[in-house]
Amino acid sequence: MTDKDEEKIRKAFAEKDWNDIKASDSWQIFKIMSEFVEGFEKMQRIGPCVSVFGSARTKPDHKYYLLAEEIAFKLVKEGYGVISGGGPGIMEAANKGAKKGGGKSVGLNIVLPFEQKHNDFIDGDKCINFDYFFVRKTIFLKYSQGFIGMPGGFGTIDELFEALTLVQTHKIASFPVVLVGKEYWHGLIEWMKATMLHTEHNINPADLDLFKIVDTADEAVKHIVDFYSKYLLKPNF
Repeated sequence: MTDKDEEKIRKAFAEKDWNDIKASDSWQIFKIMSEFVEGFEKMQRIGPCVSVFGSARTKPDHKYYLLAEEIAFKLVKEGYGVISGGGPGIMEAANKGAKKGGGKSVGLNIVLPFEQKHNDFIDGDKCINFDYFFVRKTIFLKYSQGFIGMPGGFGTIDELFEALTLVQTHKIASFPVVLVGKEYWHGLIEWMKATMLHTEHNINPADLDLFKIVDTADEAVKHIVDFYSKYLLKPNF
């Protein structure tokens, strides 16, 4: 733990008077509101998009980077824009594929003290910077017509289960969720089946149908396209 982390913990336990609250917490509300307003105003003009989640640490020569790039390229050829987290790794690959395909390339970048700056493949007018993860995640989910989960870490898992929870509880429409990389996701899915479902009964069997697991770009894109073809819907740009 760093000195800065320890200081944050101590401040959380410190008593605050009204002036302290008014000076910090109240102004923080306005900062949060401004991020929501900017996100809503920009994203509502963009049109149908698919969000691609994945690790910021994946290198450009990795198979999953190349796969994410291919998926994004094929998505824009079907008329969808692509939304990524705006940073390096899988996010960069998604924006790169969208840019290469001549489609809309959106980046919802999170400002971090390390690891992440926005990549060079985001459209100039479609890069939005956030300080708050929860605001960024809301924008991701509100303006996506589908979700592609590439291999990633804590952030990817967080985004994946947020999407599944909202679909499961009908807080958003039952949009298609695709996990790419059967080998990568195998252990998690088996644990969900064996422990969450059969042992603890914390989910229903139907919940395992909320997502599809694939290995190829064609399978991932086909699932998105087929889902909307049932409703005779397709992107209009």
